[in-house]
Amino acid sequence: MSRTAPAAPGAALSAVPAAALSALLALALTACGGVDGTPGGPGVRDPYFPKAGNGGYDVGHYALDLSYDPATRHLAGTAEITARAKKDLSAFDLDLTGLDVERVEVEGRPARFSRNGQELIVRPRDELIEGETFRTVVRYSGSPRTVTDPDGSKEGWLRTAGGGALALGEPTGSMAWFPGNHHPSDKATYDVTVTVPEGTEVVSNGELAGRRTTGGRTAFRWRTGEPMAGYLATLAIGDYTVHRSTVRTAADREMPMYAAVVPGQEKAARKALATLPDVVRWGEDTFGPYPFASTGAIVAGESDAEYALETQNRPVFPGAPDTELLVHELAHQWFGNSVTPESWRDMWLNEGFATYAEWLWREDHGGDSAQETFDALYDHGEDEHEDLWSFPPADPPGADRISDEPVYSRGAMVLHKIRQTVGDEDFRELVRGWAAKHRHGNADTDDFTSYVERTAPDEDFTPIWRDWLYGKGKPERP
Repeated sequence: MSRTAPAAPGAALSAVPAAALSALLALALTACGGVDGTPGGPGVRDPYFPKAGNGGYDVGHYALDLSYDPATRHLAGTAEITARAKKDLSAFDLDLTGLDVERVEVEGRPARFSRNGQELIVRPRDELIEGETFRTVVRYSGSPRTVTDPDGSKEGWLRTAGGGALALGEPTGSMAWFPGNHHPSDKATYDVTVTVPEGTEVVSNGELAGRRTTGGRTAFRWRTGEPMAGYLATLAIGDYTVHRSTVRTAADREMPMYAAVVPGQEKAARKALATLPDVVRWGEDTFGPYPFASTGAIVAGESDAEYALETQNRPVFPGAPDTELLVHELAHQWFGNSVTPESWRDMWLNEGFATYAEWLWREDHGGDSAQETFDALYDHGEDEHEDLWSFPPADPPGADRISDEPVYSRGAMVLHKIRQTVGDEDFRELVRGWAAKHRHGNADTDDFTSYVERTAPDEDFTPIWRDWLYGKGKPERP
């Protein structure tokens, strides 16, 4: 309560110049939490998954501290997310589905939060300023869900034998086990610590940075130092046998290899794991230096998942893979994992390259040439793949079709047409240059076509883009 007589209405304000008054009001509003900031978007307007990801910030690092009880299938977690504001933010969203959120803090202070479908909406006490690096901590728990994709496949948190779990994220399943900005355009580094009953193994991405058993429970700490899209994060929890060895790369460095195998798959997996170092070295000769600090594989049970997935550092296989499937998923370490699509419309840049890698491996190891594979696919491909010519690889008709055959095989055919145009040696340099230019980054289809045209400026690629990349129906063979 003031002890002085009140001024006449408006007297104090009238004595302050208009410009100074505006500055004072802005300062006061900022001190009170601000009203200039706007909420970050609940999605990044991906053409196929518009709710995926969130606008207004970029994540730099995730530190996940999880505890899992196989007996009750209960997960308790703390996610510490370090991000940078891309604009003034009064609120922002994180993708999280199914789990109960107990507390959210931003910059060490409790923040209000609410839920709307897969959106965890966070309202920090103080406005976040553009360019500011801020830390969000989310404490959550519950029984993680399995997510059903638009095409009917299962991802997210998949239950396995004996209370185990397998976490697979493509395209949006990672939101089932940790909050984040789950769109491929926002990559980050990761520290993942998982505590489980002693005797249970935990395998994740990156390198094993620590393992400690106390009071009958073991904490595994995995660290991923290279940027990773959220959909490539994985956990394998259960009765795995973990093989640790090294791979001598083409650059003559020793790289750690972690291979986890479930009971019953050891004998079948032995051949694939023995081949893995050769595939890595072949990939380096073909695509350039291996982009990560470690490699390996997770061989799960045949019924644990419906598909293999190129999770970063160590792809997941439902049962022991044959050599060509191993080649496909390891090729993704360059194309998809290091060079990551800007949006899900660009999926063919993942799958076309990985499929063409199979063709190249076959050609280099005494099988059909890539030209023979192309010709057989052109002449008879629809006999095996009824939908082969149903849509162009760069323009799937919906979210339920981004993993259909045209994205894979027609994507590979686009690459072969480029190879026919520029010749074998220039094509090799083109592919290696593409992997180097966007190493640990993101790229879209326009980036790729522009890159090809700049790399071979004397060639006309218009017919390839028009007929093979974007054209509808079966192109005419020239």
